[in-house]
Amino acid sequence: MPKMTGKKALLEMLTAEGVEYIFGNPGTSETAIMHALEDYPNLQYILATQEGVAMGAADAYARATGKPAFINLHIETGLANGISLLHNAAAGGTPLVLTAGNKDMRKLIEGRTPLAEMVKLFTKWSVELTHPEQIPGAVRKAFDEARTPPTGPTFIAFSANSLDGEAEMEIVPNNEGYFRTSPDKNSIATASKILLSSKNPIMLVGDRVAQSKASEEAVKLAEYIGAPVYAAYYSEMNFPSKHPLFKGFMKWGFPETKELLTNFDAVLAVGNVFSGYFFFADEGSNTLSNNTRLIHIDASASVIGNSEPTDVGIICDPKTGMSELHQSLKDMSSGSYQEEVKGRKEKVSSQIQSDRELAKADSRKHWNHLPMSAARMMHEIATSIPENTVIVDDSVTTRTAVFESIEFNKPGQIFGERGGAIGWGLGAGIGTKLANPDRPVIAIVGDGSAMMTVQAFYTAAIKDIPIVYVICNNQSYRVLKVNMDIYKDLVLGETENQSKYLAMDFPQALNMAALAEAMGVKGVHIDKPDDIGPALTQAIQSNRPTVLDISIDGSL
Repeated sequence: MPKMTGKKALLEMLTAEGVEYIFGNPGTSETAIMHALEDYPNLQYILATQEGVAMGAADAYARATGKPAFINLHIETGLANGISLLHNAAAGGTPLVLTAGNKDMRKLIEGRTPLAEMVKLFTKWSVELTHPEQIPGAVRKAFDEARTPPTGPTFIAFSANSLDGEAEMEIVPNNEGYFRTSPDKNSIATASKILLSSKNPIMLVGDRVAQSKASEEAVKLAEYIGAPVYAAYYSEMNFPSKHPLFKGFMKWGFPETKELLTNFDAVLAVGNVFSGYFFFADEGSNTLSNNTRLIHIDASASVIGNSEPTDVGIICDPKTGMSELHQSLKDMSSGSYQEEVKGRKEKVSSQIQSDRELAKADSRKHWNHLPMSAARMMHEIATSIPENTVIVDDSVTTRTAVFESIEFNKPGQIFGERGGAIGWGLGAGIGTKLANPDRPVIAIVGDGSAMMTVQAFYTAAIKDIPIVYVICNNQSYRVLKVNMDIYKDLVLGETENQSKYLAMDFPQALNMAALAEAMGVKGVHIDKPDDIGPALTQAIQSNRPTVLDISIDGSL
């Protein structure tokens, strides 16, 4: 076996794994890596001047390409800055390999932070390496763990001596992975019986539908049982947003959700859909009634039955599971069942179309007001973007307007924020554009979220990444106001006295256009709806990074 340094072994392994970009912010503990990187022009370093930018970019790049992204941060200080968005990656199951350098092991007595312990709660696997010969195997395992369903982030810390030390090492990358696990046959048969006997089924989808490339199977299954489809999460195209059976978003854990679900006798859930809510509401009872049967398909055993009593838990690849369930239903159903479903589909589709028309009419009540409504802003954007545009959605409380105006019917059309930390969207725009160099990428980001990682403008400028940012500038943390009203209603039972919304408004508007200009990105401030289309078209055609800072109404 050839003899080499640990730092060379690391970069050789990254090359063997097909890595193109290293997202990071280097520090002294990464000096060895940065020195060795000079001899590897195939590995492009994407410099982020704040660690959250690197995390957001890597997260989106991994999701857009379907392969693990590689991040390198600086010891405990830089790593700590990245943990908030590492939380999002863990919550959404993004395949990432996160790394950081650490002090030499010979500095043990003088004090070293156990970096692997810092991130253990938010990774599938975390380890610190102390010898160079550990590096090839650990890197291989980190990539393998990250991309094996249920996917998620992994972490490696490198002691300084592991990077500079020499050893005989063999560079062997991972082989092709085969992750289409099949479901238990008895579970499919039992689930089929429940659905065939159901008079009013409903379907819930989460992001693992998209991760499994199973949106087509979800559509076929929903159409076969005639069920309305709700998205518990929709940060990727899980189900066509304008399909006649797509009902929209469901806020799990809210009283109105529990009331809605009393009308359904069977729930078919696919993916990680049962999230907890921040507030302890409704005395902690289950959202589903005792008369509603639950079938849950997911690749992770840990999410099945963790919130709601489950009648049939099916642990498998979602695409394979839905395909086999669909076939089982066809084999077991009768002509009378198909006639029943036909009538049910017509009724559901008619109601959904009516609801959409009412929502559209409601959104146009303040169509010509200034500051403009979020709905008006999104309408102008939707009519101006090319058909092959990729949307990065970190719009927070503007999300409803995004989905009302833009249709998402193909995989790869949308990548949205997931998890509890804001600050994802600006970096995510960079990662998404690197993964889609030949398609326009529009990142729609709330002003509060954008301010968390505004340094992304600098990365876009120095790398000349032609991303178009649309900042939803409502001069507030509007989502906190929404949640304050929910808290007063659900927890305190106070609905009459309006909150003062302390520390939730920006008395001085964040001038995102000026911030962009200061970092070398073209910034355009927009107050009028009619200016959006021309500015957006010009931004896309310029093939340069641009920020459109749009003032919108932030009232509740």
